[in-house]
Amino acid sequence: MKAVRISKFGGPEELKVESIPIPKPGKGQVLIKVYFSGVNPVDTYIRAGGFGPVTFPKVLGMDTAGTVEEVGEGVTEFKKGDRVYTTGTVTGGYAQFTVADVKKTSLLDKSLTFAQGAGVGVPYYTAWKAIYMRAQTKPKDLVLVHGASGAVGLAAVQIAKANGLRVIGTAGTKEGLDLVQKQGAEAVFNHKEADYIDKIKKYTEGKVDVILEMLANVNLNKDLDLLGHRGRVVVVGSRGEITTNPALTMGKEISILGMALMSISDDEWLELKSAVNALLQKGHIKPIIAKEYKLEDAGQAHKDIINNSGTLGKLVLDTSK
Repeated sequence: MKAVRISKFGGPEELKVESIPIPKPGKGQVLIKVYFSGVNPVDTYIRAGGFGPVTFPKVLGMDTAGTVEEVGEGVTEFKKGDRVYTTGTVTGGYAQFTVADVKKTSLLDKSLTFAQGAGVGVPYYTAWKAIYMRAQTKPKDLVLVHGASGAVGLAAVQIAKANGLRVIGTAGTKEGLDLVQKQGAEAVFNHKEADYIDKIKKYTEGKVDVILEMLANVNLNKDLDLLGHRGRVVVVGSRGEITTNPALTMGKEISILGMALMSISDDEWLELKSAVNALLQKGHIKPIIAKEYKLEDAGQAHKDIINNSGTLGKLVLDTSK
């Protein structure tokens, strides 16, 4: 099969298409014929060496969608031919076949394409965990998604809207703002405008309850200004350091909450998986695909997901090309 592997840490040029054997599923695992694989920012951090030791050569990728080719010992949840998506793989998702644990595999609703299926995993599971498991969001809360036109941001807007929450968002382009509003945000703000924080404060009367923050190294101090009494900011993403004054959290009793999708117990994972799949089956949430790439263009996808002027959804690899 064809797969994209890295043999050492480095830039996008380290992503190389190679021919390797099709893996075999073990106990509690399934072999999946992959049609699309999702690209996430975390993939670029792993490639660059920012996520600890890696055994080389390594196939990157957590989010995939395809059909079950073979089931391992003890697997009763799936059968050959089932349409599935993953939120984590054992052998890597940038490949024509991958092995995944049953725990991180779900049936893919027929209403979704395989490209959309590859856009479910990390974005929607991250958004749900941030909104409910970390921020403990309540029905009347006002949620601000700071950087709402990316894959996680759009997932958060859709989930919040589907569950009856008030949600507003920011983006950096007209296309991004239009897309966020189309997904259900009641108001949108251009975070490239100098006075956008003042506009948000005026609109919300300084009473934002929850902020999902995709770029904390840029926006954390702004978030502390926007939050109301006992507001919570969940740090979903950060690409550097920031200097802040802890006293800014004291008067309003603000909480700054970190999160990592995979820092989770088995019981919490089942809860998360069930919640996301329930919304998918009801048609309340649907991934937005920004662009499809060939496997050989995985390096360009890595460049685009980090260096962009305004994201518009999920980037995916078409493993047939």
